[in-house]
Order: sequence, then structure tokens, then C-alpha cells
Amino acid sequence: MMETATQARFRKYPAYKDSGVKWLGDIPEGWTLGKLGTLLKPISIKGHSDLPLLSITRELGVIERNLDEDEGNHNFIPDDLSGYKVIQEGQFGMNKMKAWQGSYGISQFTGIVSPAYYVFDFTSEIDPRFFHFAIRSKNYVAFFGRASDGVRIGQWDLSKSRMKEIPFFIPTPPEQTAISNFLDDKTSKIDRAIAQKEQLIALLKERKQIIIQNAVTKGLDPNVKMKDSGVEWIGEIPEEWGISKSKFYSKIFVPERTKPELEEDKLYGFPWITTDLLGNDNLEIDKVKYFVSPKNAKTAGSRVIKKGSILATCVGNFGIASINDFDCIINQQVQGYTQIKLNPKYFIQIVRISKDFFSNNSTMTTIQYVSKDTFGELPMPIPPISEQTAIVAHIEAQSTKIDQAISLQQTQIEKLKEYKVTLIDSAVTGKIKVS
Repeated sequence: MMETATQARFRKYPAYKDSGVKWLGDIPEGWTLGKLGTLLKPISIKGHSDLPLLSITRELGVIERNLDEDEGNHNFIPDDLSGYKVIQEGQFGMNKMKAWQGSYGISQFTGIVSPAYYVFDFTSEIDPRFFHFAIRSKNYVAFFGRASDGVRIGQWDLSKSRMKEIPFFIPTPPEQTAISNFLDDKTSKIDRAIAQKEQLIALLKERKQIIIQNAVTKGLDPNVKMKDSGVEWIGEIPEEWGISKSKFYSKIFVPERTKPELEEDKLYGFPWITTDLLGNDNLEIDKVKYFVSPKNAKTAGSRVIKKGSILATCVGNFGIASINDFDCIINQQVQGYTQIKLNPKYFIQIVRISKDFFSNNSTMTTIQYVSKDTFGELPMPIPPISEQTAIVAHIEAQSTKIDQAISLQQTQIEKLKEYKVTLIDSAVTGKIKVS
């Protein structure tokens, strides 16, 4: 097997032997082969509803359950928790319906989990930390995938008999501890580096928003005389600018309430635009999945929104907008500004910085919704057209620099994540020697 860069960077064991498992290749000579069926003993203790409620996730393994988040996700929690299973710190817990995704791990807490989950104790001397690193590595996740069955996506049931046959390679107890200590140290450093880069990305995004906000509401001349706009969230604007409402510089387009018949024929019909397609400066036709034929549009009474309009979300998450480069039909969660009398790229930036305005003036039924009238009442600073053009150029230039910096950090994060995965895989399979 070819060495990875990670493997080449560390020492190897003095001698290796054939593992008998194709994907693994050779393992250190002193390691032994076990099977999960002999290493794990199922435990089912119930009747302790006073213990904290835990959950088992793909990303983090066993975690304390966030009841507020569950309420938002509509995850049902029964009033009677006496049937929930106890899992103790150091035991292995598994969501058997999502084991193929890696939803399992060693618990760092004592609490209770769903009665549908599996809870295991160890039958032999195994460092729980080593087992956690090893069993959650990508190769073992693949084993659980092959041991699961199902026809409904996302809900494959784990076969107990096949799970018992999954091989597990066991170093000596001192090596287990050494590997665990090594991975605890290295992965925590990697995680800190990732967190720092994610924090930097958040700061860069915040900086970008500040640049846009200031350019759109204050202009580019720091020495210009200012005046009160009369709008609290806009504040002062340059003295020569006006302040108006979007309905005086555009027409508001509201889609028909009848949903047309959709199809996937890209060669014939109008693109069907939904909120998930908005956000970039311009709509990307390649990401449009559904289309509406002229015949279906006419039957449903749907009206076509013309090229060059600004489309924006009118439910839930406000301030997400794009300029459409083509005639299209929008669904009921999108509204449009058409016949725009300002620079469209300046206009769209005002829409994007106005999340709080839309949210504060929305109505609430099952979801927050902004009406046509509210869309038309959006306050807008109005600079001369030449300044609009200059502001747009400034925003684009600064945004490009910041987006490049963000992209660099995201690339580095992905490399760190890949390195972490490779490091864990190499350590738990004996490809590198850490002690």
C-alpha cells in the first residue's frame, strides 16, 4: 500500500503482519484481531428518567441533548422517560438506524438515550478513548454501512449478526493509551486551529457587511457633510443624497398563489426560482432544477418576471437577494423588484442590509412573512447615479479581496480536517508508531 504524507512523517513499527482484511493491509505484529461481537456486551438498564437526556450524533457521537433545539426541530420527547436506556460514562452508544453514517461513540456522560439505541459495555481490556477514535474512523464507518439494510434513505437498520462480525484490531494496552494520548493532543490542536480560522472567517464576513453598510448609507467620501436621514437604522447620509422608499424606484412583483406544474426540461420553459437559489449577485441557471412550460404557466395563471429584476426572500430569512439574468417564474416565498430606476447592483445591496427592517415589519402566522406593501416601504438612501456606480465598484473590489481571504481560510480548514482524518486512521490502524 502507498504511504500517505502523514505516514511518511512518523516512525513505523519494527515488524508487521497480514491483517487478513483487504482494506487494512498489514498491521503491527503485536496487535491482535477481535470482532465487535466478542468485544462488546449489550446493556439495557431502564427506569432512570431522572438522569440527563443524551443524544447520539454523526458529528460528535454521544452528546447532551439540547431540549430547546429539539423543540425547534420537532423531535418528539415523551412525558414518560422510564423506558429510556441508561448509558454510563465510558460505555459505547449507537443510533442503530444511522450507524452507517457514523452515529455512535463512547459517552463522556452518564444519562439516558432513546430505547431504540444500542448501549454496550466492553468484555475485555480496551481503552475507551482508543476505541472511540478507531471505531469512528472512516474505515470502520464503512463497515457499519455494509452491515446495515433498508429501503428508506436515511433510515437503514443495522444487522446485529453482521455487526458482530466486524473486525477490530487491538494494540497492547500501553499502545492503546499512547495512541489515545497522542490523538487527544494532536486533534485538540487541529480543532483549535480550525476554530481560529472559523472565527477569522466570521470576522471577515462581518467586515464585509460593515464595508457594504457604510458605502451604501454614508458614501465613499469621509469628509462629506452629513444630514439626518430620518430613519433610525440608516442614520446620517450625505447632505446631497435623498431618502425615499423602494416603491418609488421600482414596482413590486408578487407571484401567483397557484403553483404551476413543474418539469425538468431545461431546453423548454421558464426557470422556477425558489429561495434556495438566491444569494449570489446573479442567479445561476445551472443550479435551477425545475422549469415551467409556457403552457403550464398560462394554465396556472403564473406571471413571468422579466430579466434584470431583483428577487428577494419574503419569508423566514430575509435580505437574501439576487438579480435574475433571465425571464423566470418565482414561487410564493420570493418577491421581486422590477422596472428598477436605480443601479440594480446598488439597489440589491440596500435589500441585503435591510434584514432587520423586513423582520421588524413582517407578519407571523406559521412563518414570518413580508407583504408587498412592506416591500414597497423599504427606506432607501438615494445618491446621484454616478455615486451609485462608484459605490458598486468599491463594494465589488473590497468584496473580492475579502472573499478571496475567506476562500483561503476555508481551503486551509478543509486541509486541516483531511489531515485530522488521515492522522487518526494512520494511528488506529498501526500505519504510524506514536510511542
